[in-house]
Amino acid sequence: LAIFFGAALGNVIRGVPLDSSGYFFEPLWTTFTVQPNAGILDWYTVIGGVMALVALASHGALYLAHKTDADLNARARQAASYAWWGLLALTPISLLATVYVRPAMLENFRRAPAGVLIPLVVFASLGAMYWFRSRGNDRAAFVSSCTYLAGMLVGAAFGLYPYVLPASTDPVYSLTIYNTSAAHHGLTVGIIWWCMGMVLALGYFVFLYRTFRGKVTRNVLSDAGHESY
Repeated sequence: LAIFFGAALGNVIRGVPLDSSGYFFEPLWTTFTVQPNAGILDWYTVIGGVMALVALASHGALYLAHKTDADLNARARQAASYAWWGLLALTPISLLATVYVRPAMLENFRRAPAGVLIPLVVFASLGAMYWFRSRGNDRAAFVSSCTYLAGMLVGAAFGLYPYVLPASTDPVYSLTIYNTSAAHHGLTVGIIWWCMGMVLALGYFVFLYRTFRGKVTRNVLSDAGHESY
């Protein structure tokens, strides 16, 4: 799933062959190069898939380190360490590849210079992951990973705005926030229900994480003759 979602995001950024009806079809791959009629997989979307896999593997390892102790904690930290080096290499590669595939994404950063804070946050959080993990602060390392993922996604959305799904064939067929939005009444009702839903979702997760807060420690049950977590 990590590879799938990374490749899917790569398709959104690169653009898909939309036609005048707003539909498109892509084969699994064509020439494996970025072109107007590229397939689902090309060199750019593969980078996106691998990037998502490494980033989420690192994220999961840091969460596991935060929630466990003893040997499992050490193994999770080691896995996070390996994944971090992959992130260090893939992050600049993916950013440069994105600028190469869709140079127009830089226009929003030129129009709104404050957007440069987004890549700064990405690289700062990447450094913070290493700093806190090397000092045994698993919680701060995990929060840094959350910031890294959020920064990468916000950067993609900021660069694509106002496009929702760019067309790789003819820009006039691209889907934007303007030609895909619902009517005003529908948007008004939607934002009201979205706010209520988000309050419920946040409340649920606060309850969930407070209920299971702290590390999952290992207890040796000598009378039962086995170990449990």
